[in-house]
Amino acid sequence: MLFRQLAYFQAVVETKNFYAAGEKCCVSQSAISQQIKKLEEELGVALLERHNRTFNLTPAGEHFYRKSLVISGDIDRMIRETKRIAQKDKAVICLGYYKGYHGHEFSEAVANFSEKYPTVEIKTVTGSHDELYRGMETGTVDLVLNDQRRAFSGAYNNMFLSESRTYIEIAERNPLSRLEQIELNDLKNTPCIIVTGLGGQAEERRYYEEIVGIHGDFLFAETIQEARLKIITGQGYMPVDVIGAQEWFDTTVRRIPLVRNGEPVLKSYCAFWRKDNSGYYVEAFAEILEKQF
Repeated sequence: MLFRQLAYFQAVVETKNFYAAGEKCCVSQSAISQQIKKLEEELGVALLERHNRTFNLTPAGEHFYRKSLVISGDIDRMIRETKRIAQKDKAVICLGYYKGYHGHEFSEAVANFSEKYPTVEIKTVTGSHDELYRGMETGTVDLVLNDQRRAFSGAYNNMFLSESRTYIEIAERNPLSRLEQIELNDLKNTPCIIVTGLGGQAEERRYYEEIVGIHGDFLFAETIQEARLKIITGQGYMPVDVIGAQEWFDTTVRRIPLVRNGEPVLKSYCAFWRKDNSGYYVEAFAEILEKQF
């Protein structure tokens, strides 16, 4: 059995079409078909149940497909680790992101970067705005995705990525959840829940009080999961930054746009990295990240 046959079989299952699988694997449709038949002959079982121009997976084929993905993942990791061991100077990049950011763009950029540069070891950290800034200052973090809270510094590369809109997450059973948008003043009697570690609590509270204009009691959570448990048990609401189209499916928690005097509460998100730490891989990741926004 060849690893190429596994890749061909996976492509057929995922595209549901021999011709499309051939295009994906850069070979002809007939080559794909021949290799699948050889694979079935070697295994002595039918993986596909063919119906003219369509097919279904047999129970054996379903099992084989699932297990083949595990094997492919193991092989990919083995190859990356082998290449890393062979390199005398292992490339490592440390990437940080703001704890209040809840989007998918950063993780997609990391996945794309890892695929393009499999020999580079990626480390990720999360923290408050100032914790990430200090990480860059001390050289422990190479690049961060952060909200902009101060004027751009000439010592840094400052790449604007997108503007976010602030929503609040509040329990569906809270009467405020019936509003289509919510004013800051409407929340003064409801505690604000912020996701941050112990070291970032004072900083985050000061930001939301002085810059955003939220007043009242504050509660803190280490993780999103902890914060949402506080929300659904009626302990308060959580401000979240949403970039792009709003998508929300939780039936116990509602997201509502936050407004200040009728105007949306907005933030700028940027990628930051020190100019004296602007290596090839840092620049490459920044370019990939920019494309995700």
